[in-house]
Amino acid sequence: MTVLAPWQSRIYAQLAATLDAGRLGHAQLFCGPAHLGKRDVAMRLARRVLCETPVGTDACGACRSCRLLEAGTHPDYRFVSFIPNREGTKLRTEIVIDQMRELSTQLSLTPQFGRAQVAIVDPADAINHAAANALLKTLEEPVPGRYLWLVTAHPARLSATIRSRCQRVEFRLPPLDEARAWLLAQGHAATDVDEALQAAHGHPGLADAWLRSGGLDVRRRVAADLQKLARSEATAQEIAQQWAGDEQADLRLRHAADLVVERARGLTDPRAARSLATWFDKANRSRELLRTTVRADLVLMELLTAWCAATRAGQEIRER
Repeated sequence: MTVLAPWQSRIYAQLAATLDAGRLGHAQLFCGPAHLGKRDVAMRLARRVLCETPVGTDACGACRSCRLLEAGTHPDYRFVSFIPNREGTKLRTEIVIDQMRELSTQLSLTPQFGRAQVAIVDPADAINHAAANALLKTLEEPVPGRYLWLVTAHPARLSATIRSRCQRVEFRLPPLDEARAWLLAQGHAATDVDEALQAAHGHPGLADAWLRSGGLDVRRRVAADLQKLARSEATAQEIAQQWAGDEQADLRLRHAADLVVERARGLTDPRAARSLATWFDKANRSRELLRTTVRADLVLMELLTAWCAATRAGQEIRER
């Protein structure tokens, strides 16, 4: 069973207590920043709901229900996420109406183990309009012993009607000292932890993901590349080709935009700050463009050319 982080444990304990008191609503909205472990908490609670012989606030881990959940074959548990497209070549980018209709049918049936049924939808903000209408019918007609939990980092993308029918389970960033202690317990070096936490603005899950996947190294290289452009040691075309050469262009732009915000904080001239703010907005628009079919290298070259212009303008302002 996954070991929960301290901030996850606090939320889980509250939910387990609410469940034991008989006050857990049939629909829950697990929301908050990505990488804070919302799905882990939801799945831990599902085990507790379905366990035949719970131990305190946790599932026993040994009964038939727990073993089936661990094997991914429990008949009263459903996890709904992206499925392959019709051609089977890649995953869809939306959760579609057929999935919601199937889920609604499942939740209308009697639980095979006679205890309850649990369904988790993640990411709930990927439910398209038609599927959302089908989901709303399920939410409006709750059946006792049926639990439907939505997990999302973007609750505002769900309709107000859906949100209003769910109990909200809010995940927030933990205190900085708790985040740092947890990251150190994961085996990360202290100097890397401090750098990653600063880069992630105190978000431990994001810092951990970057430390494990090399995302922090990507940030360092982005900072170096922007410096090269500012000093005319490389061209926008050269850097754009490098950034477009793998699957990390979006992460590079995220880091670049964040680094520009840090740089803008140290400026005293409002004109230079406005120039960087304009580039920040352009970087975020470029991130959206990269999710379309446009050529990534052209988007990045235009953005980096604008960076060169912004840094030159800032230099001219300082020299006046």
